[in-house]
Amino acid sequence: MRALSVLVPFALIATALPAYAGTIAIEGRGEVRAAPDMATINSGVTTQGATAREALDANTAAMSELIAALKEAGIEARDIQTSGFSVNPNYVYSDARDELGYTMPPKINGYQVSNSVTVVVRDLEELGSILDRSVTVGANTVNGVSFSVADPSELLNEARRIAFTDAREKAELYAGVADATLGDLEQISERQDFNAPQPYPMYARAEMAGSAPVPVEAGEMSFAITVNVTWDLNNSAE
Repeated sequence: MRALSVLVPFALIATALPAYAGTIAIEGRGEVRAAPDMATINSGVTTQGATAREALDANTAAMSELIAALKEAGIEARDIQTSGFSVNPNYVYSDARDELGYTMPPKINGYQVSNSVTVVVRDLEELGSILDRSVTVGANTVNGVSFSVADPSELLNEARRIAFTDAREKAELYAGVADATLGDLEQISERQDFNAPQPYPMYARAEMAGSAPVPVEAGEMSFAITVNVTWDLNNSAE
Protein backbone atom coordinates (compact mmCIF):
# COMPACT_ATOMS: atom_id res chain seq x y z
CA MET A 1 0.00 0.00 0.00
CA ARG A 2 2.92 2.35 0.65
CA ALA A 3 4.14 1.94 -2.96
CA LEU A 4 0.69 2.90 -4.29
CA SER A 5 0.57 6.07 -2.18
CA VAL A 6 3.91 7.21 -3.66
CA LEU A 7 2.94 6.54 -7.29
CA VAL A 8 -0.38 8.39 -7.25
CA PRO A 9 1.06 11.96 -7.09
CA PHE A 10 3.31 11.24 -10.12
CA ALA A 11 0.37 9.88 -12.06
CA LEU A 12 -1.58 13.05 -11.35
CA ILE A 13 1.36 15.23 -12.54
CA ALA A 14 1.67 13.25 -15.77
CA THR A 15 -2.00 13.79 -16.65
CA ALA A 16 -1.85 17.51 -15.75
CA LEU A 17 0.97 18.45 -18.19
CA PRO A 18 1.14 17.89 -21.96
CA ALA A 19 3.70 15.32 -23.06
CA TYR A 20 6.98 16.67 -24.48
CA ALA A 21 7.22 15.99 -28.22
CA GLY A 22 10.60 17.45 -29.22
CA THR A 23 11.44 20.81 -30.80
CA ILE A 24 10.50 22.83 -33.85
CA ALA A 25 12.96 25.14 -35.64
CA ILE A 26 11.56 27.77 -38.01
CA GLU A 27 13.10 30.50 -40.15
CA GLY A 28 11.38 33.88 -40.39
CA ARG A 29 12.18 36.90 -42.53
CA GLY A 30 11.41 40.58 -42.12
CA GLU A 31 12.15 43.36 -44.59
CA VAL A 32 11.83 47.13 -44.38
CA ARG A 33 12.49 49.51 -47.27
CA ALA A 34 13.54 53.13 -46.89
CA ALA A 35 15.03 55.93 -48.93
CA PRO A 36 18.75 56.62 -48.26
CA ASP A 37 19.73 59.90 -46.62
CA MET A 38 23.43 60.06 -47.52
CA ALA A 39 25.81 59.11 -50.32
CA THR A 40 29.49 58.26 -50.67
CA ILE A 41 31.51 59.30 -53.72
CA ASN A 42 34.94 58.06 -54.68
CA SER A 43 36.60 60.55 -57.01
CA GLY A 44 40.04 61.87 -57.80
CA VAL A 45 42.57 63.07 -60.30
CA THR A 46 44.91 61.19 -62.62
CA THR A 47 47.73 63.19 -64.22
CA GLN A 48 50.53 62.44 -66.67
CA GLY A 49 54.05 63.89 -66.87
CA ALA A 50 57.38 63.35 -68.52
CA THR A 51 58.86 62.82 -65.05
CA ALA A 52 57.35 61.60 -61.79
CA ARG A 53 57.90 65.06 -60.31
CA GLU A 54 56.05 66.76 -63.14
CA ALA A 55 53.11 64.39 -62.87
CA LEU A 56 53.01 64.74 -59.08
CA ASP A 57 53.08 68.57 -59.16
CA ALA A 58 50.19 68.62 -61.62
CA ASN A 59 48.25 66.14 -59.52
CA THR A 60 48.85 68.05 -56.29
CA ALA A 61 47.57 71.28 -57.82
CA ALA A 62 44.45 69.59 -59.25
CA MET A 63 43.67 67.71 -56.02
CA SER A 64 44.08 70.87 -53.93
CA GLU A 65 41.55 72.61 -56.16
CA LEU A 66 39.16 69.66 -55.95
CA ILE A 67 39.28 69.52 -52.14
CA ALA A 68 38.81 73.28 -51.89
CA ALA A 69 35.77 73.07 -54.19
CA LEU A 70 34.26 70.27 -52.09
CA LYS A 71 34.64 72.31 -48.91
CA GLU A 72 33.11 75.36 -50.61
CA ALA A 73 30.15 73.17 -51.52
CA GLY A 74 29.55 72.50 -47.81
CA ILE A 75 31.39 69.20 -47.39
CA GLU A 76 33.02 69.08 -43.95
CA ALA A 77 36.66 68.10 -43.53
CA ARG A 78 35.63 64.96 -41.59
CA ASP A 79 33.74 63.77 -44.69
CA ILE A 80 36.74 63.94 -47.03
CA GLN A 81 39.28 61.12 -46.74
CA THR A 82 42.17 60.17 -48.98
CA SER A 83 41.48 56.64 -50.21
CA GLY A 84 44.18 56.02 -52.81
CA PHE A 85 47.50 57.34 -54.07
CA SER A 86 49.86 55.87 -56.65
CA VAL A 87 52.80 56.82 -58.88
CA ASN A 88 53.39 54.52 -61.84
CA PRO A 89 55.61 54.62 -64.92
CA ASN A 90 54.05 54.45 -68.37
CA TYR A 91 55.68 51.71 -70.41
CA VAL A 92 56.00 51.59 -74.18
CA TYR A 93 56.29 48.10 -75.65
CA SER A 94 57.96 47.30 -78.93
CA ASP A 95 58.20 44.36 -81.31
CA ALA A 96 61.87 45.12 -81.86
CA ARG A 97 64.36 42.37 -81.04
CA ASP A 98 68.02 42.40 -80.10
CA GLU A 99 70.83 40.71 -82.08
CA LEU A 100 70.01 37.40 -80.40
CA GLY A 101 66.35 37.58 -81.36
CA TYR A 102 65.01 38.36 -77.93
CA THR A 103 62.19 40.90 -77.48
CA MET A 104 63.48 44.25 -76.31
CA PRO A 105 62.39 45.30 -72.79
CA PRO A 106 59.74 48.04 -72.54
CA LYS A 107 60.85 51.63 -72.11
CA ILE A 108 59.49 54.16 -69.66
CA ASN A 109 57.67 56.95 -71.46
CA GLY A 110 56.54 59.27 -68.67
CA TYR A 111 54.72 58.78 -65.38
CA GLN A 112 51.17 58.68 -64.11
CA VAL A 113 50.04 59.87 -60.67
CA SER A 114 46.60 59.03 -59.29
CA ASN A 115 45.08 60.43 -56.11
CA SER A 116 41.54 59.75 -54.95
CA VAL A 117 39.30 60.77 -52.06
CA THR A 118 36.18 59.28 -50.54
CA VAL A 119 33.56 61.97 -49.94
CA VAL A 120 30.44 61.64 -47.79
CA VAL A 121 27.50 63.75 -48.95
CA ARG A 122 24.91 64.18 -46.20
CA ASP A 123 22.52 66.36 -48.21
CA LEU A 124 21.36 64.31 -51.20
CA GLU A 125 19.78 67.33 -52.83
CA GLU A 126 23.31 68.64 -53.37
CA LEU A 127 24.72 65.40 -54.75
CA GLY A 128 24.26 66.21 -58.44
CA SER A 129 25.80 69.66 -58.18
CA ILE A 130 28.73 68.32 -56.14
CA LEU A 131 29.45 65.70 -58.81
CA ASP A 132 29.27 68.39 -61.49
CA ARG A 133 31.52 70.76 -59.55
CA SER A 134 34.07 68.02 -58.90
CA VAL A 135 34.45 67.33 -62.61
CA THR A 136 34.50 71.03 -63.45
CA VAL A 137 37.50 71.73 -61.22
CA GLY A 138 39.52 68.79 -62.49
CA ALA A 139 38.32 65.45 -61.13
CA ASN A 140 38.74 63.08 -64.05
CA THR A 141 38.14 59.85 -62.12
CA VAL A 142 34.76 59.21 -60.51
CA ASN A 143 34.50 55.55 -59.57
CA GLY A 144 30.88 55.61 -58.50
CA VAL A 145 28.28 56.65 -55.96
CA SER A 146 26.90 54.45 -53.18
CA PHE A 147 23.93 55.27 -50.98
CA SER A 148 23.25 54.52 -47.32
CA VAL A 149 21.17 55.41 -44.28
CA ALA A 150 23.09 57.20 -41.54
CA ASP A 151 21.32 55.39 -38.67
CA PRO A 152 19.53 52.19 -39.73
CA SER A 153 18.98 50.89 -36.17
CA GLU A 154 15.21 51.55 -36.06
CA LEU A 155 14.74 50.08 -39.53
CA LEU A 156 16.59 46.92 -38.49
CA ASN A 157 14.59 46.65 -35.26
CA GLU A 158 11.34 46.85 -37.23
CA ALA A 159 12.64 44.14 -39.57
CA ARG A 160 13.45 41.99 -36.51
CA ARG A 161 9.88 42.32 -35.20
CA ILE A 162 8.47 41.34 -38.58
CA ALA A 163 10.88 38.41 -38.87
CA PHE A 164 10.04 37.00 -35.44
CA THR A 165 6.28 37.36 -36.06
CA ASP A 166 6.74 35.53 -39.35
CA ALA A 167 8.63 32.70 -37.65
CA ARG A 168 6.08 32.35 -34.85
CA GLU A 169 3.11 32.27 -37.24
CA LYS A 170 4.75 29.50 -39.24
CA ALA A 171 5.63 27.56 -36.09
CA GLU A 172 2.07 27.79 -34.75
CA LEU A 173 0.71 26.59 -38.09
CA TYR A 174 2.99 23.53 -38.13
CA ALA A 175 2.30 22.80 -34.49
CA GLY A 176 -1.43 22.93 -35.09
CA VAL A 177 -1.21 20.57 -38.07
CA ALA A 178 0.82 18.19 -35.89
CA ASP A 179 -1.79 18.42 -33.11
CA ALA A 180 0.78 20.00 -30.80
CA THR A 181 1.42 23.33 -29.09
CA LEU A 182 4.47 25.57 -28.83
CA GLY A 183 6.34 25.35 -25.57
CA ASP A 184 9.28 27.35 -24.26
CA LEU A 185 11.43 29.34 -26.65
CA GLU A 186 14.81 27.64 -26.80
CA GLN A 187 17.00 29.59 -29.23
CA ILE A 188 17.06 32.65 -31.52
CA SER A 189 19.73 33.55 -34.08
CA GLU A 190 19.67 36.19 -36.79
CA ARG A 191 21.33 37.14 -40.06
CA GLN A 192 21.26 40.60 -41.63
CA ASP A 193 20.61 40.85 -45.34
CA PHE A 194 21.64 44.19 -46.81
CA ASN A 195 20.46 45.19 -50.27
CA ALA A 196 21.52 48.65 -51.40
CA PRO A 197 20.93 50.25 -54.79
CA GLN A 198 23.66 49.36 -57.23
CA PRO A 199 26.52 51.90 -57.35
CA TYR A 200 25.87 54.66 -59.85
CA PRO A 201 28.80 54.52 -62.31
CA MET A 202 30.23 57.77 -63.66
CA TYR A 203 33.08 58.46 -66.01
CA ALA A 204 34.38 62.00 -65.98
CA ARG A 205 34.69 63.70 -69.36
CA ALA A 206 36.00 67.11 -70.29
CA GLU A 207 32.76 68.07 -72.06
CA MET A 208 30.85 67.69 -68.75
CA ALA A 209 32.40 70.91 -67.44
CA GLY A 210 29.84 73.68 -67.32
CA SER A 211 26.90 71.34 -67.91
CA ALA A 212 23.78 71.03 -65.75
CA PRO A 213 24.02 69.17 -62.43
CA VAL A 214 24.33 65.43 -62.85
CA PRO A 215 20.92 63.71 -62.52
CA VAL A 216 21.05 61.12 -59.73
CA GLU A 217 18.24 58.91 -58.42
CA ALA A 218 18.73 57.49 -54.92
CA GLY A 219 15.91 54.92 -55.04
CA GLU A 220 15.24 52.80 -51.96
CA MET A 221 17.29 50.46 -49.80
CA SER A 222 16.22 47.17 -48.27
CA PHE A 223 16.99 46.26 -44.66
CA ALA A 224 16.21 42.61 -44.04
CA ILE A 225 16.61 40.28 -41.09
CA THR A 226 16.39 36.51 -41.17
CA VAL A 227 15.81 34.79 -37.82
CA ASN A 228 16.03 31.13 -36.88
CA VAL A 229 13.89 30.34 -33.85
CA THR A 230 13.55 27.07 -31.95
CA TRP A 231 10.67 26.20 -29.61
CA ASP A 232 9.87 23.17 -27.49
CA LEU A 233 6.99 21.28 -29.04
CA ASN A 234 4.37 19.73 -26.74
CA ASN A 235 1.64 17.27 -27.53
CA SER A 236 -1.80 18.83 -27.17
CA ALA A 237 -3.51 17.96 -23.93
CA GLU A 238 -6.34 15.53 -24.39
